[in-house]
Amino acid sequence: MILAQSKGIAGSSPILNISIFVAFVVITLGIVIYVNRRATSTASDFYTAGGGFSGPQNGTAIAGDYLSAASFLGIAGAIAVNGYDGFLYSIGFLVAWLVALLLVAELLRNTGRFTMGDVLAFRMKQRPIRAAAAVSTLVVSFFYLLAQMAGAGGLVSLLLNVTGDLAQNIVIAVVGIVMIAYVLIGGMRGTTWVQMIKAVLLIIGAIVMTIWVLALFGFNFSALLGGAVERAGAAGEALLGPGKQYGTSTTSTIDFISLGIALVLGTAGLPHVLMRFYTVPTAKEARKSVEWAIWLIGLFYLLTLVIGYGAGALVGPETIKNAPGKVNSAAPLLAFELGGPVLLGIIAAVAFATILAVVAGLTITASASFAHDVYINVIKKGQVQDEQKTEVKIARRTAIVIGLVAIVGGILAKNQNVAFLVALAFAVAASANLPTILYSLFWKRFNTTGALYSIYGGLASAIILIVFSPAVSGKPPTASTPSMISGVDFSWFPLENPGLVSIPLSFILGVVGTYVGQRKADGAKFAEMEVRSLTGAGAANKASTH
Repeated sequence: MILAQSKGIAGSSPILNISIFVAFVVITLGIVIYVNRRATSTASDFYTAGGGFSGPQNGTAIAGDYLSAASFLGIAGAIAVNGYDGFLYSIGFLVAWLVALLLVAELLRNTGRFTMGDVLAFRMKQRPIRAAAAVSTLVVSFFYLLAQMAGAGGLVSLLLNVTGDLAQNIVIAVVGIVMIAYVLIGGMRGTTWVQMIKAVLLIIGAIVMTIWVLALFGFNFSALLGGAVERAGAAGEALLGPGKQYGTSTTSTIDFISLGIALVLGTAGLPHVLMRFYTVPTAKEARKSVEWAIWLIGLFYLLTLVIGYGAGALVGPETIKNAPGKVNSAAPLLAFELGGPVLLGIIAAVAFATILAVVAGLTITASASFAHDVYINVIKKGQVQDEQKTEVKIARRTAIVIGLVAIVGGILAKNQNVAFLVALAFAVAASANLPTILYSLFWKRFNTTGALYSIYGGLASAIILIVFSPAVSGKPPTASTPSMISGVDFSWFPLENPGLVSIPLSFILGVVGTYVGQRKADGAKFAEMEVRSLTGAGAANKASTH
């Protein structure tokens, strides 16, 4: 049985754990340097690896990018503690890919070049739209980075027997520094290979843990569920049905609906996912990428069901909630229960790889958006000598700044459930980006004013509702997901996820802005965009300016 102490896991070996960490970082950095022997002096190389990956390769990388700390640490913990309600995260994250496949992937690949701003600015005024797209990208990336850095802090603190806020903050800072190194050294090509390696390791690790857990219960899933119920005590039966987390009141039920909407619609608006569609040579490969990603991601989320209930049965919800990192510690604690320090070290290294790969992808996306959309097209108005080299230089500098901001944000959010934090990022992405993308691709009359209303209105409403929600203040430190700021209460919005309000509002604002703005749409540009998005004609060239 595990004894989760304040200083870590009794019986674990910090020296072994840190040795595995260091070995992983050294090996992957070596791979990044090796695959990146070709210079990344051009923007195409740095942002999209020159579009040189195949569909299966990119699909594996997408799975590596998408299966974040929320998937491995947050969802496993949510299932272990809240059972059925925790598994709803897995369902929402997976179903969201159908929206991305059917409505976004191929059309975006055909229309843009590097960033979401390329698509939105295709038939609208360049400077205001690119600025809005960059602001949205940076904010969504920041929220997503919060989740990854929070997961890193809890995970490494647990494994290295780190105590105290200062020590955990140092751990988060080290993760941020390593993340910056990946981006600066490897660009998108190196990051993609790290994501592919990480996806393979993560799925193999999850398969091993799943088979091991099922073997302990005679490969009888019902027996596993019974073990989880028994270990949870009086509240055990609630693990098997809906309502433990989101059915305790009318407000929590509505909050669940809000969460579901955000999860299903959020993926198609995530900038770091959208940018991955540009790393393949054709729209057909982009579509194949999503198909591969769906299979790999779907397999993994089925495995989280066994891992989560296995942690509940073998470790226990109370032990998990009292461990450093709280519910995010469920998977590492289960690994230790199954295979002792060695398996713990290996699974922790895989989780660490998960975090590094995702934050590297996020950082590249955010830095590309600032350099390409803001610096080159807004500040310099496209008038730059040696544009390619300048753009990459600005992107590298931006990556450093983003890394530092992520470190600070991760320190503030280190005790939150990472699946919950990612759900907030999904809500912001679905509110600010998805309505504008869909209107741009499918609505002829949609114009610049409508896009600005939709982006800024959706972004502002989502952020304001999050800031004044129980997610930020008002909940006690003893709650399963405590508020980010303890000891104060300035919340007035009752829901923890704003999606139910902010997403429909953004769609409405897009319509209102369109009719408030210019009366006559540019039909020729829409026709050109429609032909390109459906056929891929001209997709290899830079998106047109207007």
